[in-house]
Amino acid sequence: MKKDNPRDSSSRPPFRDQGPRSAPCLSLIGMPGSGKTTLAAALSVGLRWAWIDTDQVMEAWFGAPLQEIRDRLGPSGFLQAEEETVLGLGIKRGIIASGCSVVLSQKAMHSLKEIGNVVYLKADPGVLEHRIGTKPNRGLIIQAGQTLDDLFRKRDPLYRHYADQTIRTDLNSPDRCLQMILNRFFPIEV
Repeated sequence: MKKDNPRDSSSRPPFRDQGPRSAPCLSLIGMPGSGKTTLAAALSVGLRWAWIDTDQVMEAWFGAPLQEIRDRLGPSGFLQAEEETVLGLGIKRGIIASGCSVVLSQKAMHSLKEIGNVVYLKADPGVLEHRIGTKPNRGLIIQAGQTLDDLFRKRDPLYRHYADQTIRTDLNSPDRCLQMILNRFFPIEV
């Protein structure tokens, strides 16, 4: 009798076809500097789940920093690449720290909603400006002459539309934000 070789992928189905996910994903959306990456990493530890930063996925794919990708592709090409990144994630369970302009793509947002809950990490534009002051080249899709406040006023209604929960990261510590998310979506698991 022939033994199954665990390294032989022909004897088992592809990973994506192993049935429904055991738990939903959790996506974090918001402006740059709102805490998406920080809280995704903390949630990953608390839940013992993997986490993905879609900006980092794009940087790995293109082999360049986010700002260079944005400069090379232009605004519409960058938005399309961000959308394709989200649509191609194909994960069953994990924490997703999305790029800040993902909310401009209905397809990407519907994909995130389909795989789990969405949390909007909100902060006052003045706080955001202070937080990102040391890293201004973050691949922002911003028009010439447009301020971070202008961008916030345009995107805030979209973030709120897609969010299952909104958390003010400027009024709460990272630990408190973490507890608010865990209490809302994972009250038994942690």
